[in-house]
Amino acid sequence: MTYGYIRVSTDKQTVENQRYEINRFCSANGLRIDRWIEETASGTIPWERRRLGRLLRRAHPKDLLLCSELSRLGRSLFMILEVLNHCLRRDIRVWTVKDGYRLGDDIPSKVLAFALALSAEIERDLISQRTREALARRRSEGRTLGRGPGPRALRKLAPHAHAITRMLAEGRPKTRVARALHVDVSTLRRFLKRTGGR
Repeated sequence: MTYGYIRVSTDKQTVENQRYEINRFCSANGLRIDRWIEETASGTIPWERRRLGRLLRRAHPKDLLLCSELSRLGRSLFMILEVLNHCLRRDIRVWTVKDGYRLGDDIPSKVLAFALALSAEIERDLISQRTREALARRRSEGRTLGRGPGPRALRKLAPHAHAITRMLAEGRPKTRVARALHVDVSTLRRFLKRTGGR
């Protein structure tokens, strides 16, 4: 089957330009679209969660996916590489009208498949390395890593730790301190227990 894939990011954009380009390409190359897949979705949404993902899961080897340009598959290079790598593994052909890309079962496509897989692996390694470096930098700066202690209500009290200590030292009851901070007294008690307060 030959699929025509069209994606726009917002309702204000029109699919007609992409449809026209794909139809003109088909007329010039003796092709016919068996099924159109259109969606309004940001390119940042993972491709597996879009209609594109459903299409590629049910497509068969030798099926052809036609789109106006590679950017319709995803916003980031990494996402586009993932889509193309998936298609090459499943032997699904991908052609783009504007860019002139042809992904199939020929030697150049197999070389590209290797390059895509390698690029994706390098990108994953770089992301992992950047994450490790950022965590090491935060540790060296003495900053706390991860979420603060306890549920959101307890984390809400963390910036007020000095004020809580001062109010309790002044002899204010926990109920009044909790009221001043707009939390339940049980939340204040849990916060004090976790932080070693009274």
